[in-house]
Amino acid sequence: MSEPPPEPPKKRMVRPPTRGGDNERVTSVRLKTAKMRTPSSQAWLERQLNDPFVAKAKAQGYRSRAAFKLIEIDDRMNLIRRGSKVIDLGCAPGGWVQVALERGAGAVVGVDLLPVEPLPPADLLQMDFTDPACGPLLIERLGAMPDLVLCDIAPNTIGHKQTDHLRIIALIEAAADFAIQVLKPGGALVCKAFQGGETAAMLKALKANFTDVKHVKPKASRSGSSELYLVATGFKGRSDGGGRQR
Repeated sequence: MSEPPPEPPKKRMVRPPTRGGDNERVTSVRLKTAKMRTPSSQAWLERQLNDPFVAKAKAQGYRSRAAFKLIEIDDRMNLIRRGSKVIDLGCAPGGWVQVALERGAGAVVGVDLLPVEPLPPADLLQMDFTDPACGPLLIERLGAMPDLVLCDIAPNTIGHKQTDHLRIIALIEAAADFAIQVLKPGGALVCKAFQGGETAAMLKALKANFTDVKHVKPKASRSGSSELYLVATGFKGRSDGGGRQR
């Protein structure tokens, strides 16, 4: 007696990919296992897997979701103009450098403690931007005073609220001081901040040196995060020969 013929293989129904528009409904993804992960790293990975801006960054070739923060800020305020000279403090992994180049910046110099894969024609340095030798080197590499200073940097936290807060303030103040020392008249600063993460004295200095200072919360900043951005425009210039306005 002969055996019956084998059943034909079942066809798998494959759903065609979508473009992932902002209003598209996304099914939540959960990690199957938390083995060898801390609760915080587990939560971070789940946020990444379910973040539409992460998927959008990959689809459009940006190195990080943070690119969309600068895109939104620049769309609103027209900071990056053709031929602009830009310095990016804390540039890793390079998303903001990519945006600056795409939008017509004439020269971009970035610096970070971490190594950054090249993004020609940008000039990327690996060093601490708070090092006194860093500022002059950035200006030397840029070849002129910048039109725009960017700073999307945050310190490594240790979990001690007061210490972490002081570190945040120190970085924001360092970025603001640098911008005031090097910007061309009419220039601008975009700096990451956190709610309550800057001092009254620093805001006063920014308002004294720029015609307009705003807090901006881009859509790409997670709603549960206290992150926002200080955007200072219309730099008034240095009336004391190199220092801030007094």
